[in-house]
Amino acid sequence: MRAASLLLMLYVCRVSCILHSAPRVTLTFKELMETRAARPFSFSFNTSDYRILHMDQDQGRLYLGSREYLVSLDMQNINKEPLIIHWPAPAQRKGECQLTGKGKHGECANFVRLIEPWNRTHLYTCGTGAYKPICTFINRGWRAEDYLFRLVPGYVDSGKGKCSYDPNHENVAALINGNLYAGVHVDFMGTDPAIFRTMGSRPAVRTEQYDSRWLNEPVFIQIAQIPDSSEKNDDKLYFFFREKSLDTAGTSSTSMLARVGRVCLNDEGGQKSLVNKCTTFLKARLVCSVMGDDGVETFFDELRDVFIQPTQDERNPMVYAVFSSAGSVFKGSAVCMYSLADIRNVFNGPFAHKHGHNYQWTAYTGKIPYPRPGTCPGGTFTPGLHSTKEFSDEAVNFVRAHPLMHHPVYPIHKRPLVVRSGVDYRFTTIVVDQVDAVDGRYEVFFLGTDRGTVQKVIVLPKDPTTLEELTLEEVEVFRTPAPVKTMRISAKRQQLYVSSDAGLTQVSLHRCGVYGKACSDCCLARDPYCAWDGESCTPFTQATKRRSRRQDVKHGDPLRQCRGFIAKVEKRLKETVQFGVEGSSTFLECVPRSPQATIKWLYQKDGRRKALNRDREVLNTPQGILLKSLTQSDAGTYHCLATENNFKHTMARVVLRILDRDIAVALTMSDKEEKEESPKSRQESHRREPPALPPGHPVLPLEPEMKVIHQYCQSYWQHLPGTGQVKRPSRRHTDGHELRAA
Repeated sequence: MRAASLLLMLYVCRVSCILHSAPRVTLTFKELMETRAARPFSFSFNTSDYRILHMDQDQGRLYLGSREYLVSLDMQNINKEPLIIHWPAPAQRKGECQLTGKGKHGECANFVRLIEPWNRTHLYTCGTGAYKPICTFINRGWRAEDYLFRLVPGYVDSGKGKCSYDPNHENVAALINGNLYAGVHVDFMGTDPAIFRTMGSRPAVRTEQYDSRWLNEPVFIQIAQIPDSSEKNDDKLYFFFREKSLDTAGTSSTSMLARVGRVCLNDEGGQKSLVNKCTTFLKARLVCSVMGDDGVETFFDELRDVFIQPTQDERNPMVYAVFSSAGSVFKGSAVCMYSLADIRNVFNGPFAHKHGHNYQWTAYTGKIPYPRPGTCPGGTFTPGLHSTKEFSDEAVNFVRAHPLMHHPVYPIHKRPLVVRSGVDYRFTTIVVDQVDAVDGRYEVFFLGTDRGTVQKVIVLPKDPTTLEELTLEEVEVFRTPAPVKTMRISAKRQQLYVSSDAGLTQVSLHRCGVYGKACSDCCLARDPYCAWDGESCTPFTQATKRRSRRQDVKHGDPLRQCRGFIAKVEKRLKETVQFGVEGSSTFLECVPRSPQATIKWLYQKDGRRKALNRDREVLNTPQGILLKSLTQSDAGTYHCLATENNFKHTMARVVLRILDRDIAVALTMSDKEEKEESPKSRQESHRREPPALPPGHPVLPLEPEMKVIHQYCQSYWQHLPGTGQVKRPSRRHTDGHELRAA
């Protein structure tokens, strides 16, 4: 047990070498709604398992699939006239499903898992069909304004090879040139996973069946067509998945590995071997790891989500991937970024081969057949071959035995961009936006978590060897917390769409006003979406006048960006007067607007300020300081100084005045206590003259100090046990003070 704890501590230390910050702003769902920067989908009907399956930027529609429902939403306002199709599995099929022993958790229903554009007017959709996948077409009309959204009557197609039987099995799919490519489990029992091509004019092909060297209990994550060259015949389908490691077969270990695979779009299978099977299938390991000071590599192996960011070169998009740790003891997540050029280099490198007396993985050093395994017919390197059926038997048999590449794919910079370790959540999804700011272009990551929040993160180079991760905000996006399932981003509309099992929420990409009302607050936020316009923190656009905008994402330096504004804020900061009672304690409140700020208190008396370092007498808390036992010497002015990113500013200025204990007791005596006084003592008190003030005794405070004292007293009486109303001060006490003040 002790050794395990030590290993865990080393693990946390190792993955914490990348600097990261607490969210500068954290908003609950209620607080998010108050910003008016989010809309939960409010149409309520009996469904679950919401997934965003397609986003049409041109028509401005967002297409959801859920349990027995298809939904079309307006991307500008998801609650504006939603279009809904009820698409249940046939009642007979539900009954048959339940007879097989399924359906204990509601699986015997039609879970929509695929919505892909077929042409300008129709979509193609598939669902699990109560463990019998079905597909059909949706007529959506020519324009979004037609508000047309209905199933094509009388048409039902088999969904085998297009959609999984089990709703708990993830599948991915893409319609390309009339062919549907899918990563899917093909059978009822979920034991036959495959990359499958169906529909269209080409013959149906799939990956090798029941061969763990090809696919070993995979979970499919993402699929995308990416061209390899200017020659269309070189186009390949890249797919990302995680699978069980081959080296754990027959052991109790369930080690998972992240993979990237690819196959040629024009693969038609072999002539004699691998008939109707992929002959160009290859895969490689995706590595996302942290190297410790001791040289030990810590891996994040469970691939969770992939976002492919297009660039000006369509052949070289950037690949962002979210990983989590595979261990049950330690929770950790990471984000890694990959170059398609690096991925191609690995596929052009040596093949993996098991060799030697220990049957270890090594690089294959034998002769590589022609055409090189993984190349496409009719492409740049095989212009004379028109089909994979013309590939030599030697080449086809080599692919069958060697689908794995020897070298793994490492991320850019050989390290993650974002790391979370020792936290009680994991990242589940990612989308990335490229934002042009005053001082450059930034990648902004939106990371969904399994606790129903979305974090907005940017990563900056702190020095040549260290990356600085800035978490700009974390917001709760669902009324009832639930893991984030899918996310889509619309940079054009500046909106983020987030789904969970229970619903969908539309969230603006920015909430500049929550950072604060000062130029320094806006600058310190370092949010590429926001800038100071001279009056407030507002969304930044390239059209904003250069003279008035203030923004510094790279350094977050208010001294350089907010000249003239800082002095105005300091002048507007009002002193607050607070009273304490001698011998008791008092609390001076000061909450920094950012958890990234550090607080320091200064004490001023007789015009001199010095740091407050009375540790035995002062208790520091995140909300302020508690002065434990007040004396007359504690009276003075207290300054709360916040420091963030080397910028210092005053958060609060409190003038503390100390009341004599006897006076405070007299002020807080209730009417009930006064009535309990004997008549004799009351008469004696009337005869007594007000006591003369001793030399040097401070004169009792006048207005506005008296108002503050009365407020203090009223608050005290209101909270007395057993009283339901505010107690009024005794007239005798009040009159006495008025006489004494006179």
